[in-house]
Amino acid sequence: MRVCPKQITVLQTCCLLLLAMVLSFSPFVFADGLIRFDISKQRADKAIIEFAKKSNQTIVFSFDLTRKHQANDLKGYYSATSGLKKLLDGTGLIAVANLTGLLSIRADEQDGINTTMRKTTIAALIPLAMGTSQVTQAEEVAQVEEEMELISVIGSRVPGRSSNELPVPVDILTAEDLANTGQTEVGRMLQAIAPSFNFSSSAISDGTDALRPATLRGLGPDQTLVLINGKRRHQASLIHINTSVGRGTAGTDMNAIPASAIKRIEVLRDGAAAQYGSDAIAGVINIVLKDAEDGGKVGVSYGEYSEGDGETTNIDISKGFALGDNGFLNTTFNYRDRGYTNRAGLHGSCQFSGCTDAGNGAQLAGDSRELTASRNTFRIGDANSEQIGVVVNTGFELDEGELYGFITYSNRDNESAAFFRHNNNNGGNAPLQDGDATIPAGFLPKINSEINDVSYNFGYNTEFNNDATLDLSYTYGRNKIDYTTSDTINSSYANSLIYTSSMSADEIRTSVPRQGFAYGLELSLQTINLDYTQQFELFGLAMGAEIRTDEYRVNPGDEYSYRDYDTESGESLYDTDRSAGTQGFGGIGPISAVDESRDVISFYAEMEADITDDLLISGAARYDRYDGFGDSTNFKLAANWSITEEISLRSAVSTGFRAPSMQQLYFNNISTQFITNPEDPSGDQIAVQIGTFRNDSKLAKSIGIPELKEEESTNFSIGTVIDFGYGLNMTIDYYSIDIDDRIVISNKLGYGLADELDDALTAAGAGAGQFFLNGADTETTGVDIIATWNTEVLSGDLKLTFAANFTETEVTDIFTPPNSALDGIPPEDIFSEQDISIIEDWQPEDRMSLSSLYTQGDWSVNLAFNRYGEYTVTDGDSQTYGAEILTDLRVNYHLTENLSFNLGGNNIFDVYPDKNEIGNSRAGVIVDNDGNEIVNSPGVFTYSRRSAPFGFNGAYFYAGAEYSF
Repeated sequence: MRVCPKQITVLQTCCLLLLAMVLSFSPFVFADGLIRFDISKQRADKAIIEFAKKSNQTIVFSFDLTRKHQANDLKGYYSATSGLKKLLDGTGLIAVANLTGLLSIRADEQDGINTTMRKTTIAALIPLAMGTSQVTQAEEVAQVEEEMELISVIGSRVPGRSSNELPVPVDILTAEDLANTGQTEVGRMLQAIAPSFNFSSSAISDGTDALRPATLRGLGPDQTLVLINGKRRHQASLIHINTSVGRGTAGTDMNAIPASAIKRIEVLRDGAAAQYGSDAIAGVINIVLKDAEDGGKVGVSYGEYSEGDGETTNIDISKGFALGDNGFLNTTFNYRDRGYTNRAGLHGSCQFSGCTDAGNGAQLAGDSRELTASRNTFRIGDANSEQIGVVVNTGFELDEGELYGFITYSNRDNESAAFFRHNNNNGGNAPLQDGDATIPAGFLPKINSEINDVSYNFGYNTEFNNDATLDLSYTYGRNKIDYTTSDTINSSYANSLIYTSSMSADEIRTSVPRQGFAYGLELSLQTINLDYTQQFELFGLAMGAEIRTDEYRVNPGDEYSYRDYDTESGESLYDTDRSAGTQGFGGIGPISAVDESRDVISFYAEMEADITDDLLISGAARYDRYDGFGDSTNFKLAANWSITEEISLRSAVSTGFRAPSMQQLYFNNISTQFITNPEDPSGDQIAVQIGTFRNDSKLAKSIGIPELKEEESTNFSIGTVIDFGYGLNMTIDYYSIDIDDRIVISNKLGYGLADELDDALTAAGAGAGQFFLNGADTETTGVDIIATWNTEVLSGDLKLTFAANFTETEVTDIFTPPNSALDGIPPEDIFSEQDISIIEDWQPEDRMSLSSLYTQGDWSVNLAFNRYGEYTVTDGDSQTYGAEILTDLRVNYHLTENLSFNLGGNNIFDVYPDKNEIGNSRAGVIVDNDGNEIVNSPGVFTYSRRSAPFGFNGAYFYAGAEYSF
């Protein structure tokens, strides 16, 4: 089944989604999440506590309300939603799930009970198992009540608010939501269930192949702040300098945390720099780790793509332990092994010398080896990846507070491929004395990246008798990436041996090293936080301070990886001159080593008040001072107005900022990048030595490029929350984000633009240079829509969720640094059409999803439809890729109380993006002397390697099992 993207309109898509909603009522549709309950009939507050303990669910309820009612007994297998409804059926209480699945208890209005939840509700997260106790029932209830957690959802520092009460949109995505996607990576899970989140794929883009850019609301990866348990998460040390989504930015490694360690993910879709500091322009993603002393669980899954590659094995082991009567220790181990995928086309150009024009656009093979040469020379798709992850989360009551902490560790080995170097590539595959290339059959360089990510946190939180809390914590995080290039050569080294040794050509071939350590990147973050909150009768107050230290290092590689052996001081040493460094991914020398640090100090204050029972207003202010560029002060004002019990309005306006990242300030190297040759009508791509120069480098200073300063933003949002009753809810939010002085990386600036630049490039030995500049103003507008419907169908429980995001980003202005060598160059030469299109067009204009979750008996099924809207890629020419709908299906069956099996598929109808028509490479037709075609290929890039929102791997099918103990 293939949907023609050019025929899909938004209206048609809505019709398809409505049809899917109707089909979701089929009795054959079920869902995950069955739990065995054995709860006796008792007072409702006690029954709810027992239910929450067993289901490990967040339940918002009022003790004053629920203790007046008697709950039913509940025995057998139920989902959390249907089980809670049955528990309270006919009691005068009803259970309601909000848009994010958060459960709450309300009085049944038909029973004439009216209550105000806002000031009396609390959110209870009860550990799954508290261990056996000999205390009386009353003492047990008291003990449980003491162990309740007041949730502080991001977007508000006041505990106990539900997400719908906040003045800004917050999605709460549970562990069950993540598992139901069938994905094994957190980034892909978020993309499947949070339409405003994008996790774009690219290929042959160096480190970006292994560490994909994650974006929110169409902005850059570095414009979303990521937290772990509410603490600032460190970024990845990689900066995306190749041509991909997020070019010129550095984000967070979303896949470093195993999904099996996550309790929930909170996604704040609003500017929050005034609350949380730099980077929170698009929003905040808070990953909350599991924190219960629950039973153990082992999960195993295996899957592969319909093409027979991308084999993925995933193993999860988790266990919660009690630390005496006052603490917990929750541990998770994850192993994930993913094979590479390859959707490359055939190598259609000549690999050996001697080809001649055969007419009609074909080439006549000259070298006899051309007739038998492999045409499957490229590897274009997902990288090989093997990861081990360990997470420990703990808490222990001490005196009047809690001592807490977490440790996360992951090690991921990746292998991706670069451009194939054929026999006739004289620069990259040096010809030797016998006239043949160093590697006669050619070679495909591999980029091996080892990513080590570690973080730890410890702190102490205490409560006072005056409804005040004080939290002191220390957090450390480090991301380290080491690159080794294998299956490669340093062509200049092979060339130099011709002139400096007595070795024969064959001896040189056997002695040339085939790999080298290219370089290492390290980024670390240390943070000390002091947070104080106090609840007064009329308002809540939060204030605090933060001290941060950012450290960034670039560790040089082996000499063989970067040295130019046949050139000295810009002059060729021999009659022939070949390319320097390891082909495919060159190294960094000591001259480009980096060891820099930066200190940041911040102060914030936030106030939130219920002006009336129906009107909530909050305000925040934050001051940050950075070493380097100075200080920044930002503000936020937000409100939530409950017009009726069913409809509320919310709105927020704020200023924000993003400080230049350490990578943007200090990363520098010279690398080989393949770009489209503007003088070649075929659009074939050529290799160019591109230098990325930091702004305080000798070259940058010689042409007058200024130091970077912070980006500044203004955010405005307005939306509504509507409860239609009968389990149907909807939120609609409009947002506008203006960013001034956005930090962007320039075009690859070569010779001929300015004399000063020409001289500087010659001195640096680079064919072109690129720089980080405050060079663009952008405007982003969009709408988020989320609707959920919870109902009962055919004695089962059905949950339907529709989510949509519509986003448009426009570059409103581009400009060059005044009083510099670039000042007289037209801005469109500094920031090319492609650079602008990456910001404006390379991510889908819209994203929609419709998922149905149905449970009945021991069976469950999750059916989801994901629509990816149009996007346009500029790569020499421009191509618009049409909208596509992907279908995911997951079936789960509980064989016993402890053992379940699942079977499913993602993109089960094998949908691919449109085939690529631009920026291709190695296209051509080759014939033999008899006119027989050897190969006829449009190029190796069958699908765009630049941007693929849902990848280009096709259908993926998997099976798994889970055992609880």
